[in-house]
Amino acid sequence: MSSTQPRTVVVGGGIIGISTAHHLARAGADVTLITEGELTSNASGRSLSWLNSAGMRSEEYHRLRMAGIDRYRTLAARQPGLSWLRFDGGLAWQAPDHADELRRVHEHELAHGYDSHLIDPGRVAEHTPGVDPAAIPPAGAIWNPGEGWVDLPNLAQHLIKEFAERGGRLVTDAGPVRVETSGGAVSGVRTAGGEPHAADTVVLATGPAVPAMAAELGVTIPDQTPISLLVTTKPVDTPLRAVLNTPRASLRPTPYGALAVDSDWPTADIRPNAGGGFDISEEVVAQLLAEASRLLAGNPRLEAERCAMGPKPIPGDGDPVLGRVDEVGGLWVGFTHSGATLALIAGELLAYEIGTGRAHPMLAPFNPRRFR
Repeated sequence: MSSTQPRTVVVGGGIIGISTAHHLARAGADVTLITEGELTSNASGRSLSWLNSAGMRSEEYHRLRMAGIDRYRTLAARQPGLSWLRFDGGLAWQAPDHADELRRVHEHELAHGYDSHLIDPGRVAEHTPGVDPAAIPPAGAIWNPGEGWVDLPNLAQHLIKEFAERGGRLVTDAGPVRVETSGGAVSGVRTAGGEPHAADTVVLATGPAVPAMAAELGVTIPDQTPISLLVTTKPVDTPLRAVLNTPRASLRPTPYGALAVDSDWPTADIRPNAGGGFDISEEVVAQLLAEASRLLAGNPRLEAERCAMGPKPIPGDGDPVLGRVDEVGGLWVGFTHSGATLALIAGELLAYEIGTGRAHPMLAPFNPRRFR
């Protein structure tokens, strides 16, 4: 590899950083991926990882998400039988007093050409087994047969293998990394231990840390990152294969016979602890699992195997922040709530922009300059 080739450092061990580094290496770039800890040890390791473009979204965001799902389908077609990437559909419903909202969402999805079906509770079993019809309000549920889920730690290992085979360099457990600049442009990064890594281009893909790291460089990225909880159960006997998204619990299968469960309401009960992590009461976890059990046929007893808590990256306006930063030469950012759905396409398009020097039209609506 030529020593005169532009050097890129991607900072962040989550799935956006890994995917971007992977696509850069695939394109022949001189690229180093530097992570604070281990790969997917933060937000990407505790994500429900629902692959979808459901709900009320702008046309631009919908197209980007659909392109993201398309890349996963290509991966699944090339490597059939992956236990950690599934397309068994998604089922969602609203609280009983939000029947009008359910219909609005369904009509919006249809208007985007999204595969969306409003079905009665008694017909749910025809589309996806394992759901208790008694849990579904009389207004019914939206069935999206094209949706799926991915296990991000497994995807990360899949991508990092090719990254290394193509000459990419991986530096893990580097601690917090500082971006260094000279003359209004990036010059490299420095690890917590003081190790320098020179670079012509730096990609900030540090999940919830992106806004603070950008602020150190004089760049404002609005942020509404909450602290979230993901509970992984012990293995459970259920025929459920789809993703469920409901008012009190969302869940999906895992590759190992368990369920991943989350919801927004437990956030209020998460508390920081003296060790820099977070705690939540066993009662709240038990309540969340009881809500999840009510969704399943036979209402099986669910036991927690793992409770993972931490910041869930969400930009201030809810839309992804992807692309070149005008204020600092050679700086790109990747910051989004929809990390699982966008992982492959976001990495691909960021790598395109870095490699060609040209803005990609699909990223234009999501460039950080919209906040200026």
